[in-house]
Amino acid sequence: MSFLWALIIGGIIGWLAGIIVGRDVPGGVIGNIIAGFVGAWLGGLILGDWGPDVAGFAIIPAIIGAAVLVFILSLIMKGMRRTHD
Repeated sequence: MSFLWALIIGGIIGWLAGIIVGRDVPGGVIGNIIAGFVGAWLGGLILGDWGPDVAGFAIIPAIIGAAVLVFILSLIMKGMRRTHD
């Protein structure tokens, strides 16, 4: 059951990151979950594990890390679209 909660919270974190950055996460729901997990890892590396903890995620660093990840991915995807046009 805790794995299911981690998937849900990871998806919400990825979704919030997309809203903050103003870009859609590539891959839809699966992309949101991946962005949430990778963003939580990245945020934990950069900012540590401070703030409220839900389902194993330190929420504030996870959202910040996911927003950085979504921003970088959107720049990469934008660059890839330009080279193919």
